[in-house]
Amino acid sequence: MTRPRISVFIARSLDGYIATDDDTLEWLDAAAAEGEDYGFDAFLADVDVIAMGRATYDFIKDFPELPYGGRPVHVLTTQALGPRDGFEFYARTPQEAVDAWEQQGFGRVYIDGGSVISQFLEAGLVDDLTITTAPVLLGSGKPLFHRIPVSTPLRLVGSQVFPSGMVNLQYVRA
Repeated sequence: MTRPRISVFIARSLDGYIATDDDTLEWLDAAAAEGEDYGFDAFLADVDVIAMGRATYDFIKDFPELPYGGRPVHVLTTQALGPRDGFEFYARTPQEAVDAWEQQGFGRVYIDGGSVISQFLEAGLVDDLTITTAPVLLGSGKPLFHRIPVSTPLRLVGSQVFPSGMVNLQYVRA
């Protein structure tokens, strides 16, 4: 079996926040321009499963429709949550999760949420990152990256600037 590719695709403010202090994303909607394609749908087309932490789940759990195209969502949490169609809840380390995904035959996993992304980076398991930077300074909020006690060398493999001022940067682990 082959280890699944672990990928990140996330937007942040210019000063590095993924949400405001009160967990809103209105700033991101305001920065995006109608009709601009930032590549998320093309990225998602190659993804088998989505993994996120409890905070990201709490943010999306009441959305009437999720943007994942029916793909399974694995929520990494130590808290017991009730069953929900399309979601699997479990407490695993990043390495245990990757081992389980490999056993299940997943080829690519999209991890989402600042805490989970940081945990997978710390474990050395992230293969590529696409970071969309919005042209806004929030001043405070929920940071994309948490303290990570390891260095993660990356190589820039692509960039795209949009008329709205959004910028996509694609990195792979060096």
